[in-house]
Amino acid sequence: MAADKTILVVGTFDTKEDELSYLAAVIRGQGGGVVGMDVGVLGNPDVPTEVSKHEVARAAGGSIQMAVDSGDENSAMQIMGAGAAALALDLHRRGAIDGVIVLGGTMGTDLALDLCSALPVGVPKYVVSTVAFSPLLPPERIPADVQMILWAGGLYGLNDICKAALSQAAGAVLGAARAVEPPVHARPMVGMTSFGKTVLTYMVALKPALEARGFDVAVFHATGMGGRAFESLAGAGAFAAVMDFAPQEVSNHLFGGLSAGEGRMTHAGRAGVPQMVAPGCYDLVDFVGWQEVPQQLRGRASHAHNRLLTSAVLDLDERRRVARTICDKLSKARAPVTVFLPLEGCNEWDRAGGELHDADGLAAFCAEIRRALPGTAVLRELPCHINDDAFVDAVLAQFDSWLEQGVIQR
Repeated sequence: MAADKTILVVGTFDTKEDELSYLAAVIRGQGGGVVGMDVGVLGNPDVPTEVSKHEVARAAGGSIQMAVDSGDENSAMQIMGAGAAALALDLHRRGAIDGVIVLGGTMGTDLALDLCSALPVGVPKYVVSTVAFSPLLPPERIPADVQMILWAGGLYGLNDICKAALSQAAGAVLGAARAVEPPVHARPMVGMTSFGKTVLTYMVALKPALEARGFDVAVFHATGMGGRAFESLAGAGAFAAVMDFAPQEVSNHLFGGLSAGEGRMTHAGRAGVPQMVAPGCYDLVDFVGWQEVPQQLRGRASHAHNRLLTSAVLDLDERRRVARTICDKLSKARAPVTVFLPLEGCNEWDRAGGELHDADGLAAFCAEIRRALPGTAVLRELPCHINDDAFVDAVLAQFDSWLEQGVIQR
């Protein structure tokens, strides 16, 4: 029987051939096809793979000998990672694979992050790793829709414990390849950032209003990984426009919170995507609620959102720095930018009388935005709170204007 879906199986076949062969056998046993990719450097597998280590090295512009001569395993695996990512993308574009599974320890996981990041959202991506869910993995390197499973008890050799993880992962990636509904882009997409509905509420009114105008809306939870996914898609041109109304990941990156990386709030601008921006939760830096409060945030007003997440308030100088950083990022945009500045507050907790209200802090931020905003951006000051109906009305009016002008394409 012909295989219905084909999975790319990636790993160092010189050191983990038994485990990778087991993965492949489970996939084939369930009716799937397999393309093996060897990213090992020093040895050779007993059974040649469909994509050899020599092809991988050549795809990175080098050779296996160059990887061997690079001086250490880190340099060698970066060569193999670049080649593996390029080849995986090519295989996907040619329709030769329907999903990917990568097996590894720290080196294999390092390579897996690059390979999976090269593939579009909607392509099933599974990583079986000895360091799954580990703080070793920076959020800015984790692909938007990757799945991970801990390779428990599998650092060396097969056993019943690691077979349980490997077989689950093999079934999961094949099942995902069979069930996935890849984005078809039947309607143009608006990318929006937000926080939970208890702190930012505009998405509740904006989503149906934009859908009524013929647009799909994707809302990203701006807590590190959400912003990473948002930026990845914005850079790939997935959005007709963005409404980046929760840029606190910029604050997080500056002050040691849940960062989405240095590139937060840059990809849409570089890709020429029109941007509407507002400073939702700009005044907060988020940290892991169940860990000790970071030294630099102790003694501040804060809000425990739940047992996972706590947000601490920034001081005046820090707010000014956030404003300058946002303005600097927007100065590089290659498409129209409108910044909405709600003068009565930017999250539910900072309303007048709220637990995190700071009129002086808001005034300092607004003054710095006025001073630092580039001339290429339009500033709309709004005498309302970000959670008021007036904010939604102003956003929709700007959206309709851009539609009429052709700035946003249907």
